[in-house]
Amino acid sequence: MEKVMNILKPKPNPQQLLRDWQRRLRQECRNIERQIRDIQREEKNVQKAIKEAAKRNDMGSAKALAKELVRSRKTVNRLYENKAQLNSISMHLGESVAVARTVGHLSKSAEVMKMVNNLMKAPQMAVTMQEFSKEMTKAGVIEEMVNEAVDDALDSEDIEEETEEEIDKVLTAIAGETAAQLPEAVRKQKLKQPATSEDVEENVDDEEEMEEIRARLARVRS
Repeated sequence: MEKVMNILKPKPNPQQLLRDWQRRLRQECRNIERQIRDIQREEKNVQKAIKEAAKRNDMGSAKALAKELVRSRKTVNRLYENKAQLNSISMHLGESVAVARTVGHLSKSAEVMKMVNNLMKAPQMAVTMQEFSKEMTKAGVIEEMVNEAVDDALDSEDIEEETEEEIDKVLTAIAGETAAQLPEAVRKQKLKQPATSEDVEENVDDEEEMEEIRARLARVRS
């Protein structure tokens, strides 16, 4: 009975498909905007923690947090790129509907296929775009993609490679002169007297706070 109902059920026309895809693309853009806001909000806590670590002359923690900040900013840049590609897909689909009114069906688009393929490589978008890929292939907008996805782990390793220069720039911008004099600060710290039990306890608390901040930042990036 269910098979009969599926056969009798009218197929959505190109305009209906377009409206549905565009609605879901807009929702994905809103999800990206929300993720960007979450990351940027957490980045403020990281910046504050970097300043506090620099004041304590704990440049090791400050540098580790600066590295997390560099990673987060790269993630935000990628999210903006993803959003721009989603908007481009929506625009290209809108243009193809004009052609569909004449020929009665959506035509294949190499540009849409290229952008869908690119977004499938983004960890945050992979599952969603695989679903879009199936639907658009079925509707004849793109060709079926086989073994097109690049290994995400390999891709992300290249993206997440931070340079010392980037990290030092972040440190200098946030922590000012303290970060700029990093080698001297490290030498001074080594010349300090052995830490008291109170100092050790305070350092443990600081390290736990740093780890918590880094963990929160990693969560909103994922």
